[in-house]
Amino acid sequence: MSISFTTDPAVLVLEDGTRHTGRAYGARGTTLGEVVFATGMTGYQETLTDPSYAGQIVLQTAPHIGNTGMNDEDPESRRIWVAGYIVRDPSRVVSNWRADESLDAALTRDGIVGISGIDTRAVTRHIRSAGSMRGGVFSGAAAGLDPEEQLRIVREGPQMAGLNLSAQVSVPEVQITRATGPRIGNLAVLDLGVKQATIDNLAARGFEVHVLPQDATFEDILETAPVAVFYSNGPGDPAASGDHVSLLRSVLDEGLPFFGICFGNQLLGRALGFDTYKLPFGHRGINQPVLDKATGRVEITAHNHGFAVDAPLEGETQSPAGYGRVEVSHIGLNDRVVEGLRALDVPAFSVQYHPEAAAGPHDANYLFDRFRDMVIAHQQKDAK
Repeated sequence: MSISFTTDPAVLVLEDGTRHTGRAYGARGTTLGEVVFATGMTGYQETLTDPSYAGQIVLQTAPHIGNTGMNDEDPESRRIWVAGYIVRDPSRVVSNWRADESLDAALTRDGIVGISGIDTRAVTRHIRSAGSMRGGVFSGAAAGLDPEEQLRIVREGPQMAGLNLSAQVSVPEVQITRATGPRIGNLAVLDLGVKQATIDNLAARGFEVHVLPQDATFEDILETAPVAVFYSNGPGDPAASGDHVSLLRSVLDEGLPFFGICFGNQLLGRALGFDTYKLPFGHRGINQPVLDKATGRVEITAHNHGFAVDAPLEGETQSPAGYGRVEVSHIGLNDRVVEGLRALDVPAFSVQYHPEAAAGPHDANYLFDRFRDMVIAHQQKDAK
C-alpha cells in the first residue's frame, strides 16, 4: 500500500505569531485548536481516536508517523477526534499486514486538516517553554491567505480554559457491553469521552457496562441498578463541568463505589472540594513516570491531560466538601503533579492517567482489579 504525496503548501500559525511552513497532510482547509505535543513513539491510531483530544491540534514528537497505516481493530472510538495533526515525516509506504488504509486516507476521510514537513522539534521546544497555545493549520486555498488574516483567525479561536466539550464526544444514547468475566453487576459509565479499551477492561472484570450520555441524570444512573459508577476520560476544562460535579456528589452521597480516570479524576477532585488548574503544556504520551504511594512502585503510564487537581501531596486532608479524609494516591515524578486521589471514608478513588493504555504501557492495568475488589468488598459489607 503506497501513498501519493503532493507538495501542496500548508502553514501552522500559533497565536504568538510563530509560523511554520510545510506540506498539506490529510484534508485541506482550515482548522483551529489548542496546539499540544504527544511524546508516544507508537500508538498514533489510539491517540487520534481518543476523544480526549477533541479541540486540540496534536503534534507527534516521534518523527516518522504512518508506517503501520490504520486498521479497523484498534480505534478507541467511532472516529478521529483531534482538531488537527502535525507530523514531520509521514511514511510514504504502509508496511503492516493489519493495515486497512493509510493514515493520510483516514485523516482525509474524517476531515482532519494536517501539516507535515515542519521542524516538529522546534515547535515542541517552543510550546515546552511558552506553554500550549491556540493555533491553526491552513492548507488548500486557506494557505494563501494573508499572514495577518491567518493570525487574526487563530486569535479569535476559543481558549481551552473554560471550554466544555463533553457533549461533542459523548454517545447520544445508552450502550451496553456484556460482562466477559465472572459477573459482578451493572456498572454505570458516564461517557465524557470514553475509550473502547476502557470498556473492554471493565467488562473483563465482570461488569455489565452501561455507557450513559454525558447529560444523564442521577435518576438515569439509578435506573441501571448499578453496583458502582465510573467517570471516563474526556476533553475540556473540568471547571466548566459543574453539572457533572453535582451528579458525582449525588453518587458519593448515595454511597455507590466510584472510579474515575483522567477527566474523571479532575471531576472527583472538584466533587471533593478541591480546585483544578491548567498545566503549562500538559502531559501527553505513553512514557510518564508516576509513583503509586501505596506500593512505592514507579509506573510508566499513558497520559493525556492539560488540567490537574490542586490538592496537598502529602498526608491526609479533610475533603472541603465534607466527604471525610482524602489522600493523594499517585504523584507524577516529572513535575510533582497530582496523578491520583483516594477517599478514605467513602468508596471512591481516581487516577489522572490511562490504565487501559491500549498502545501500552500496561504498568497501571492493575487499577481495574483494584476497582473490582473495592466493589466486591462493598457488596460483601452491605450483605452483612
